[in-house]
Amino acid sequence: MAEDILGRCRAIVGDAHVITDEATMAPFMADWRGRYSGRGLAVVLPSDTAQVAAIVAACAAARVPIVPQGGRTGLVMGSVPDTSGAAIVLSLRRLNRIRAIDPLNRTMTVEAGCILADVQAAAGEAGMLYPLSLAAEGSCTIGGNLSTNAGGTAVLRYGNTRELCLGLEVVNAQGEVWDGLRGLRKDNTGYALRELFIGAEGTLGVITAAVLKLYPAPRAALTALVALDSPRQAVELLGLLQARCGAALTGFELMSAFCLDLVAAQFPDLPRPFADRHPQYALVELSSNESDAHAHGLLESSIGEALEAGVARDAVVATSNKQALDLWRLREHIPLAQAAAGKNIKHDISLAVSRIPGFIARADAALQQAFPGCQPVTFGHLGDGNLHYNVAPPAGESHEAFLGHQAAVNRIVHDLVADCGGSISAEHGIGMLKREELARYKSPVELGMMRAIKAALDPLGIMNPGKIL
Repeated sequence: MAEDILGRCRAIVGDAHVITDEATMAPFMADWRGRYSGRGLAVVLPSDTAQVAAIVAACAAARVPIVPQGGRTGLVMGSVPDTSGAAIVLSLRRLNRIRAIDPLNRTMTVEAGCILADVQAAAGEAGMLYPLSLAAEGSCTIGGNLSTNAGGTAVLRYGNTRELCLGLEVVNAQGEVWDGLRGLRKDNTGYALRELFIGAEGTLGVITAAVLKLYPAPRAALTALVALDSPRQAVELLGLLQARCGAALTGFELMSAFCLDLVAAQFPDLPRPFADRHPQYALVELSSNESDAHAHGLLESSIGEALEAGVARDAVVATSNKQALDLWRLREHIPLAQAAAGKNIKHDISLAVSRIPGFIARADAALQQAFPGCQPVTFGHLGDGNLHYNVAPPAGESHEAFLGHQAAVNRIVHDLVADCGGSISAEHGIGMLKREELARYKSPVELGMMRAIKAALDPLGIMNPGKIL
């Protein structure tokens, strides 16, 4: 049977695009963080939607599992096969064409294998903005962004990937093509099928193309780093800026002092904006379609008000693109600094913004009681309620040994998240990594509806098996 399905795939995409050599397949089998490696029957690289449909139809007929794959930058082991060696890994990186840009409708139609940075650049060349921005934007793909409903730094203003998509083209689990590439902002004609596939992590079908929303490119973008006493002050500052700046506030990131200490230790060449150490920091971004002077006046007056009210301790406003990039590099280097310092226990959670200060205080206290000296690495997109609440071992303790406490640490953090009405996955997805956690925190009714959708759209269970459910 294996030789039969491989022969079918070679007939569809050509011999050169069916990889069966184990050494060549190895990168496609591995989790980006190096925690897991599966096995596959082959890696198949179609070049267009028709080839994807033919491969899926062949796999459905043979009941061969399919693992769709984009840029392989996911963080929850959602795009790697299990260890059975039975699955076809379907890499979409050759579906990398930008099909159309419609400036008047402010839309762009792109294929799933397009790299996010290339989509951003194409929008910029058309005088427009595609606002999704991620640390992995140089290698992640649009199909992966949609399949995980990726977030990033601009969700506060523009929303998650779900909010940036108007239409999809999808190959379903039977190998049929659904052409939903409609660039409409209103289409009230029944079930919103698009919503089923976004965030489904390839478990319901294969996204092959999408119609994305574009926005006018801002005339000015400003960045500031604000020093704070506490997460409570950060929430107060966010409210003040939202009231004063409205939609011009496009980013609001929270970083603890320990985060910047890590960055300074691992990347000493990066700037240190403040002479003194402060407990918390907020990275603020404003964009304006009016003028640079208008944006500067709005940001400076708002921060000045925060300083006078005692909401903030100090602030640095970037006066050049280089200074703005340097401030953002501090935020973007936190995960890199963590990796350089050693492995730690990671959490991608979301809460109502108002509940974040209380959650941090409770989680810090509970973890110190259970694991004295452990070091929370708290940062994230405070503006949309998304925290990366990671936990490093006590100073001097083995990082590998501390990972042995992951289940207990997860239980403390995730139980508190649930108690606060939050989510255990804000933007990374579920994949294999959080599958059992999902079963613990979702209600039986919700899980039952999810399983019913899966059974209806993928009755053979061949689409990315073992992920989410």
